[in-house]
Amino acid sequence: MSKIAVLVGSLRAGSLTRKLAERLTELAPDGMEFSFVEIGDLPFFNEDLDTDTPPAAWTRLREAIKAADGVLFVTPEYNRSVPAAIKNALDVGSRPYGASAWAGKPAGIVTASPSGIGGFGANHHLRQPLVFLNMPTMQQPEAYIGNLWGMFDEDGKIVTEGTEDFLKSWMAAYAKWVADHI
Repeated sequence: MSKIAVLVGSLRAGSLTRKLAERLTELAPDGMEFSFVEIGDLPFFNEDLDTDTPPAAWTRLREAIKAADGVLFVTPEYNRSVPAAIKNALDVGSRPYGASAWAGKPAGIVTASPSGIGGFGANHHLRQPLVFLNMPTMQQPEAYIGNLWGMFDEDGKIVTEGTEDFLKSWMAAYAKWVADHI
């Protein structure tokens, strides 16, 4: 059983990105166990706070990532990049220096946007720090989910034709990616 930490870049209650992340976990093949790691309560990284008793939220994040076999990032695009909450989580988890929780964790990235380009900028900006953090990141298939506002019905079911099949195949590829890298 592969343990996958899921980080969602949108902190909003009722987030469509979170709905997408939840649906992704439901479409995953057998053999994967998911835990959503909350990042909205993380104090911004400040090395002065990284003492023998760092903020409890930092410790929780670091332990959750260390316990995972892989990490799935599901994020919207804000201003052609990733939300600050995702970048902050990466910074917090990468410290203390030399003890990064991220190192070696196979990563998958799904970005989403109400526009047609599906978070292309966020997807590629996120890849940059993941390379530095030594996270093997799945390259293909890529997942840019556009037109997010019209994707779900009132019950959270995906209604856009072909999207659910694509997401299911993406999750199968990610499961293989994780298995090949743990």
